[in-house]
Amino acid sequence: MTVAEQVASRAGLADLLDLTKPRLSLLVVLSCAVGMALAPVSPPGWGRAIAAIAATGAVVGGANALNCYRERESDKWMRRTRNRPLPSGRLDPTTALAFGLTLALGGIAVLLWLKPLSGALATLAVATYVLVYTPMKRTSSLCTLVGAVPGAIPPLIGWTAAGGGLDPGAWALFAWMFLWQPPHFLALATLYREDYAAAGMPMFPVKHVDDGTVERQTALWIAALVPIPVLLVPLSRAGTITAVATPLLGLAWFLVAWRGRKTGATTAWARSTFIASILYMGLTLLAFVLDAGSS
Repeated sequence: MTVAEQVASRAGLADLLDLTKPRLSLLVVLSCAVGMALAPVSPPGWGRAIAAIAATGAVVGGANALNCYRERESDKWMRRTRNRPLPSGRLDPTTALAFGLTLALGGIAVLLWLKPLSGALATLAVATYVLVYTPMKRTSSLCTLVGAVPGAIPPLIGWTAAGGGLDPGAWALFAWMFLWQPPHFLALATLYREDYAAAGMPMFPVKHVDDGTVERQTALWIAALVPIPVLLVPLSRAGTITAVATPLLGLAWFLVAWRGRKTGATTAWARSTFIASILYMGLTLLAFVLDAGSS
C-alpha cells in the first residue's frame, strides 16, 4: 500500500488520529478555551474564538504526532505504547512526520495571523516539547519540569488570542497549569514504572523506589497548587465559584496523595492519585467556565 493509500484508508485515518493523542489533546484544547474565557477583556467573536481553539488543537495534535515519531523506537519497549501506530508498524514514519509537521505548522500559521503573540507562544510550546522535552526523557528525570512548560502554554495562547496580554492573570493561569503537571505525571509514571525502566527512561519514580520521595514530592506539588486558582479571582473573570470550589478540590486531591506517606507509592495509590488529578483538572476547568459565563 502506498503512503497516499495508507492515509486515505479508514485504518490509516484512525492511526493518524491516534498519533495526536486525542484525550490529551482535548484536555489541552479545553485549557486554551478556558484561558480565552478568563481573559478580562471583551469576549472575541465566535469566528475568532473557534479559529484560535481549532488552531491550538492542530498545534497540540501535531506536537503529539512529532513526539510519537521521535519516540517510535523506545515505544516498542513499553506495554502501554507498543501497539501505537509507529512501533507496531501500521504507519510509515515518514507519513507520521509529514502529518505532525503539517498540523503544527498550519496551526502556528493561523495563530500568527490571529495574534502574533499567540503564534509565538505556540511556536515556543512545540519547540520545547519536541526538541527539548522529548529527547530529555531518555537522560534526566527533570524532563517532567521541562515538559510542564509547553503543557502550561495553551491557556496563555487562549488568553492572548482573546486580546489579553502577558499580565499577572495570564501568568497565574500558567502557574496553575504548570504546577498541576508534576504530581499528575508522578502518579502516571508510578503506574507505568516498569515500562519506563524497560524503555531506558529515568523517570523520578524509576529512580526512587520505596524511599518515600515520590509520595512526598507529589503531595508538596499539590500543596503548592491549591492556592493558585484563588489568585485568578482578582486578576481575571474568575469569581465566587472559583474562590470556593477550587481550594476544596485541591484539598481533596492532596488528601488522596497524602495517604502515600503510610501506604507508600503503591499501584493503588498511584491509580487513585492519577484519577484524582483528572477529576481536579476537569472540575476546576468547569468552575472557571461557570464563573466566566456568569461575569
